[in-house]
Order: sequence, then structure tokens, then C-alpha cells
Amino acid sequence: MKILIVGGGKVGLTLAEHLRHENHDIALIDPDSKVIEYASNEYDILGIEGSGVSCECLSTAGADKADLLIAAASLDEVNILSCAIARKMGTKRCIARVRDPRLNGQMDFMREELGLSAVVNPEYDAAAEISRIIRMPAAIRLESFAKGRLDLAEIRIEPESPLDGLSLFMLPKLFKSTKLLICAVEREGDVIIPSGDFVLREGDRIHVTAPHADLNGFFKKQGSAAPRIRSVMIIGGGRIAYYLTRMLLDSGISVKIIEIDRARCEELSTAFPKAKILCGDGTNQDILMSEGLPTADACVALTGLDEENIILSMFARSQSRAKVITKVNKLSLKKMVSAVGVESVVSPKQLTANLIVQYVRAVQNAGGSSISTLYKLLDDRVEAIEFVAREGSRLLGVPLRDLSLKKDVLIAGIIRSGKVIVPNGDDAIQRRDSVIVVTTNRYFRDLDEIIQ
Repeated sequence: MKILIVGGGKVGLTLAEHLRHENHDIALIDPDSKVIEYASNEYDILGIEGSGVSCECLSTAGADKADLLIAAASLDEVNILSCAIARKMGTKRCIARVRDPRLNGQMDFMREELGLSAVVNPEYDAAAEISRIIRMPAAIRLESFAKGRLDLAEIRIEPESPLDGLSLFMLPKLFKSTKLLICAVEREGDVIIPSGDFVLREGDRIHVTAPHADLNGFFKKQGSAAPRIRSVMIIGGGRIAYYLTRMLLDSGISVKIIEIDRARCEELSTAFPKAKILCGDGTNQDILMSEGLPTADACVALTGLDEENIILSMFARSQSRAKVITKVNKLSLKKMVSAVGVESVVSPKQLTANLIVQYVRAVQNAGGSSISTLYKLLDDRVEAIEFVAREGSRLLGVPLRDLSLKKDVLIAGIIRSGKVIVPNGDDAIQRRDSVIVVTTNRYFRDLDEIIQ
């Protein structure tokens, strides 16, 4: 596909990297010559210095023949206008990054009247992921498929866990009446899609798929259940904090925000009269301690600096038993943080990139088994993809044990008419099933690609 990206910030460059790896023809428009030079050299793409709302720049980038434009500039208005102009010039589809909460109620209008194919909001998506982790605090990370019917949780096997030394084929005996499947394991830097004879060890980071209620039961039986979170301290009052506060208050969770900018504090106080807003420096340990960090159920570090968030999270872990969640955008730092005990990490730019890659693959495969959801796990080395099985798929009606799956591919779940099936060899995929595939073979676009 020919794809234009407007804006060479964190999201734009992440998208350029991901989409170039999937062999798309990429052009990037940005007013900063240094960004253009870096992107052109690093990713071997066409770089155009200029504005994403300039007809001349869009024409040079090939907007008249482009399959997709992704507008990820810093200003929402630029993104919306860029999409509208590109559509008039002939671009087939447009995606805009729109972050302002005040524009949330206008999404339908922008899609219908301005021709936007999709709208993404990194801060809202990050808040939603943090909210899911708070809902299931025993998990390092929690994703969901089929509108929440099936969860995918990441946990670490702790010392003296009943999972230590357990082979996977023994799981049904140990966790009777619990539907679950361990679908990916990270051990000493290696990623494994395990078979039934795989033996778990202390220190493994595992990904488990299960219906929500069964996942709760699994945590209780293996001794990692965490008490329900009732109070959350948020450090940093930006857009993610705004969306997250709304979600938490709606769930009956009390929220305290520490924000250094007084004007922003006044905005948050007006928007959330039920939350406690403190104007102060969230990096000041005296403020954190006096405002109740030791007794908070969860602490979320959302300042504008990754390094600051990591240090705050390390301090929170040392001073409390709180569930600690950290915003980190730099991939180089994200790989380091688990080594210092900070495990629940959320990256807004990565979430947005995943959503757009999911959209691009779905567009490429419009006639096949469509992609509903895509998550990248374990530093992008594993993909968990939800396909909707279509008529004509070679997998339909064939028992799973008779399928010749490619190496490192696991069918981790099937959702049929709202019912979750944790599959075994006797199960077979039917038309319209949602099928969850976990694999280290990245770039699958169609369900049939998982078989040899």
C-alpha cells in the first residue's frame, strides 16, 4: 500500500518503522528538516519537508494515488484538515489522531462529513489500558478480545508458585473447571509459544487467555490474587489523567491527582469535583508521602518525562504495596524498566501504532478473514490477533488437531455466538467465529496464513 504519514513525532516515526517493516511504500511530511533527514535515512522512506495541510506537499507525497493517509501531527486541527484535503485530492482512506477531549462528541460528524475512515486517540487508549490493569491488579498487563469476553493477561511466576515446575498438560488437573490457556512465555530473554510438555519455571513471564471470571479464579488458586483497588494516586494531570480519572470515578474508585501547573489543576477541579486535585510537584517525596502514597492501592506515573515516571515508580514500589503503573514511550527505556522492578508499563504511541497497523492489515485483506483486534506483546516479538472467520476459509470444520499450523502459532481462543471456547484438539472453527491467534510469526493478515 502507498501510505502517507503527516507528522514525524513519536507516533509518526513509530508508524513509519512498523509499516516499513511490513513492506508498505511510505512518505512522511513534517516541517522539521532534521526529522525528515532522520526518517529518510533510518527507514528508507520518502521524506517531504513542509506542512501536512499544504496541497503542494500532499501532491508531492502522492496524495492523489495514496491508499491511506495517517495524520499524526501535534495539532488536532492540522490532522483533521490534512485528512479532509487529502480526501479531496484522491486519497482513498484517512486516519486522524485527535486527542482533545472536547472533540470526542464530534467523532461521528468527522467520519461522516469530513471523510475520515478512523480516528485514534493515544491518550484515551492509554487510559483504557491502565483502567483494565487496575481492574485486574494481579496482572502486569491485561488486554481483551471480543468486546471483553476473553482476557489476555501477563503475569510473572513468583517463588513458591504452584506453577513452578508444572508442565502445561497438567494445568486442567490443577485448575479444574477453569478455562485457560498459557499461550506465550518469556524466559531469560527468549520468547516461546509453548506445547503441552513445556515446563514452567519461577521467573517466567507468561501470557494467559481466559474468560474474565475464570482469570480471577486462576489468580486465586495459584496465589497471586490482589485485593480490589479502591484508591488511585495519579502523578501528572495531562490528557491521560483526564480520561483515566473519568473511567475510575465511573467505576467507584477514588482518585487523587498531583499536578504542578495551577491552571491545569483548576481545569481538573472543575471537570472532576469528586476527585482530589493537589497543586504540587509530584517528584517531591515529601508531598508524595504526606498525600498518602504508602496507603494508596495504586500509583500511576503520568508526567511528560519517561525518566521521571520510571524514578517515581521505583520510589512508589519502595514505599508502598501499591500497584504501580508507568507511562513510558521510549522503546529503549521500556526494555529496561522491568529490570528495576517496574513491570506494568503503558506506551501511548505503541497503542496507537498497533491500532493503525491492525487497520492497515484489515484493509489489505478486505475479502478474507478480517482482523478485529491486534496486540503486540513482549517488545513486539509476539502478536495476538483476533480474526473473524469468513466463508471459504480452509480452516472451517477441520478439527484443530488435524490442522498443519505453522511453527510458533497457537490458537488461543474461539468465541462463538458470545460463548468463549478455550480450544482443544477436538474443536473446529466455524464461520463467523472470532479466533484468537498468538504467534511469533508477525505480519499475518488472514486467518488462512496460519496453516502451512
